[in-house]
Amino acid sequence: MHFFDHKDLQSLENIYKINLINSCSGFKSANLLGSISADGITNVAVFSSVTHLGSNPPTLGFILRPTTVPRDTYKNIKETGVFTINHIWEDIIEDAHHTSAKYANTISEFEMTNLEPEFKGNTKAPFVKNAPVQMSMKFIEEVYIPSNDVILVVAQIEELYIKDELLQEDGLINLSKGNVVTINGLDTYAIPKFKKQLTYQRPKKIK
Repeated sequence: MHFFDHKDLQSLENIYKINLINSCSGFKSANLLGSISADGITNVAVFSSVTHLGSNPPTLGFILRPTTVPRDTYKNIKETGVFTINHIWEDIIEDAHHTSAKYANTISEFEMTNLEPEFKGNTKAPFVKNAPVQMSMKFIEEVYIPSNDVILVVAQIEELYIKDELLQEDGLINLSKGNVVTINGLDTYAIPKFKKQLTYQRPKKIK
């Protein structure tokens, strides 16, 4: 096996180190965050850091990199208090990835890709049309993490849309049926397949 200690990691060539550290944590969620500015300009951007924080209340979080450069998603969320989370599926991988390109805040990524905005429910933020799972989110709080100069954005699920064929009787969303993708590192996409659903585990009796 390859071995790196902390000194090795710090001395690696920058791009190699970025690829290595971004992939060592394992497969990550692949989502498009939809938002809209106070002036009505839509924005959609790929994020690989969305994670479950709690079920009651239903909250998710995502990591925002340093705001030393313009972050339109963050700006829009702070202006409006809302955004959407949309699972990326196989058919839109290239368009979804292209939303990471740096456009001026007067240009919507929806206009530069084949992704289509969809407005519904009680949120003014755009969903990504045909996404197998869509969520409208309400900003709750942000937590600054000084060690890496990043922000954890915490938000509550206000509305949840799931394609019928994905939702199981027990409430599990079977993402494999929607060809939902995952991200390995920064720019590599994979499509995981359903393998097995196991029961809630209890301790074994000691003999």
